[in-house]
Amino acid sequence: MRFNRQQTSIFSSWWWTVDRIALMAILFVIFCGAMLVATGSPSVAERIGMESFYFIKRQLFYVTLALIVLFLCSLLSPLTVRRIGVVGFAVGIVILLLVPLIGVEKNGATRWISLGFMSLQPSEFIKPLFILVTAWMLAESQGKGKVGRYKWSFLVYVILASLLITQPDFGMVVVVTAVWGGQLFVAGLPFLWIAILGIGAIIGVIGSYMTFPHVAHRIDSFLTPDKYANYQVQKSLEAFHNGGLVGKGPGEGVVKQYLPDSHTDFIFAVAGEELGALVCLMIVLAYGFIVIRGMRRLYQETDLFTVYAVAGFLMQFGIQAIINMGVALNILPTKGMTLPFISYGGSSMLGLSMTMGMMLALTRRRFGNVLVKPKVYL
Repeated sequence: MRFNRQQTSIFSSWWWTVDRIALMAILFVIFCGAMLVATGSPSVAERIGMESFYFIKRQLFYVTLALIVLFLCSLLSPLTVRRIGVVGFAVGIVILLLVPLIGVEKNGATRWISLGFMSLQPSEFIKPLFILVTAWMLAESQGKGKVGRYKWSFLVYVILASLLITQPDFGMVVVVTAVWGGQLFVAGLPFLWIAILGIGAIIGVIGSYMTFPHVAHRIDSFLTPDKYANYQVQKSLEAFHNGGLVGKGPGEGVVKQYLPDSHTDFIFAVAGEELGALVCLMIVLAYGFIVIRGMRRLYQETDLFTVYAVAGFLMQFGIQAIINMGVALNILPTKGMTLPFISYGGSSMLGLSMTMGMMLALTRRRFGNVLVKPKVYL
């Protein structure tokens, strides 16, 4: 499809102002995810008594919805994005309060709400909304004191983290905490307070280790693998070893038949065995490129809300990818976290498409509130 630069339609304006290179990188990751779910999920489906293409069909449905959400969100104006963030976060907090009452329990955690045709995980959607609310608070309170302007952001963080802990979802708390700390750093929080928050985070990890048995088990199995064998991590490392440099070929992997989460948390291991280290490196570079490309778009940005929001979105995207790949490579303790746009899952796919769609919306070429077509298309 070709668009004339002189056209003023919504589609033409979107095409010439959106970061098309970043969009192509996002679509590349989504394509890799669809292919890996297609090769890694049939064995899981058969193991649980479903038809071979059960997860593939559902993932194609989620991908279709995600592409629509990605496009629609990228059309939004900064003002609309901010309004969606504030209103959506308030609604999300109410839903999180209802999760313990109406939620569905899986593996000892109550994080999902059943909609019949799919299970919705509200925390996946509230992450980008929290980033928008924090960005709005930090931007609006700019210049109102060195530390006092961070207090409302801290209050919102405590509310969200407390609700996530009750589910419990310690890994999500880690991501939210890291992103929130990154936003505060970008906003100019003094280093003394950054150190204090870092100490607080360490105390929180120790407290979680002493309070939650599943957290203690995951950390113990990571620190002392000889004493606490981790079956999925061992199989994941075996998959990377079998794949070597170029892999066994799509659909030819065997370790996925013994990995319970080969289509979700350990899908990167499927990529390692079937596509090899070279394709895995391409996926890593794609994630890094999206983050760096987005940060570069902020160099000449003067709107503080846009800077804080986009920085938060990219940090969430990058941190989530690092955690998932780090677990698969036994670099980090196990955590049930999806690989962005690649792992199977409707809530994760839709939440991430909303996140990156709003990132594309905020980084479109603008002069004030008016979209402009740049002279050089990079």
